[in-house]
Amino acid sequence: MTSPEIYQQLRPAMFGIAYRMLGSVSEAEDIVQEAFLRYHERPDQSAEVGSPKAYLSMVTTRLCIDHLRSARARRETYPGPWLPEPLLTSNEPDPAGQAEQAESLSMAFLLVLERLSPVERAVFLLHDVFSYDYGEIAGIVGKSRENCRQLALRARRHVTEHKPRFEASRQKQAELAARFFSAAADGNLEALVSVLAADAVVYGDSGGISPSWPRPVAGRDRVARLLAGFSSQYAALGITARPAELNGQPGAMFVDPAGHLVNVFVLDIAEGQVQAIRSVISRRKLQHLGELADLGDLRRQYRPPDRG
Repeated sequence: MTSPEIYQQLRPAMFGIAYRMLGSVSEAEDIVQEAFLRYHERPDQSAEVGSPKAYLSMVTTRLCIDHLRSARARRETYPGPWLPEPLLTSNEPDPAGQAEQAESLSMAFLLVLERLSPVERAVFLLHDVFSYDYGEIAGIVGKSRENCRQLALRARRHVTEHKPRFEASRQKQAELAARFFSAAADGNLEALVSVLAADAVVYGDSGGISPSWPRPVAGRDRVARLLAGFSSQYAALGITARPAELNGQPGAMFVDPAGHLVNVFVLDIAEGQVQAIRSVISRRKLQHLGELADLGDLRRQYRPPDRG
């Protein structure tokens, strides 16, 4: 198999590992690029571990583990809630190649993985999401087979304890998301309350820039009022929501009149209600999704609506 064929065949899988490890599209792309560079620079490209996939999996995973260890301190001092970089999956027939892998792309799931050590996260993902056997994983992370089995068991218990709930029917998810965004656009408090769970939460990742929600906002009524006010401001600026599937979940991309991206919403839907809304407005985390709006210019244009 030629190098371009290897890249075309294995890059999606390596990106899948790296993104789930790091929660960052840009950092995952850098890691995958470095892994392929190292592969191509090897005198014998498959001698060490027997196959391109094995070698690339090893390098990708080890680079991610090293990166996570250095990133932990930065995330502890992150201004406000930290959320993964949103991944647009609308154009994929199945975001992860298999339906059961789609949930492992969700922001809620990635945030559960943040609680694991980097090696636990790697072993759990490789075994439970990507179906590597413990012998393969042992070679990838440099641990014994039994050690990997114990790491996976410990990680699995933790993930099971905190695993997010999701509505199983994608059709029901889409229908409820449409009702949610319609109610939000209209500023209809009653309609918003009807689709929100009693303990609904809004999380906002602004990266420290304004506007921001420095702390989560919880409770059906508080969330409904917040969203109604938010929608009123956006309507005054001509900002509209475009439905999109992000991280395998229903959401929307908010764009200004020129079509430039302002922020994204991703919804967690379970038991027929919106359980969580995750908003990312951090420009660093949106730049891979397209041209960004000028937030300073939008703020200067904003005039509170006349309430008569």
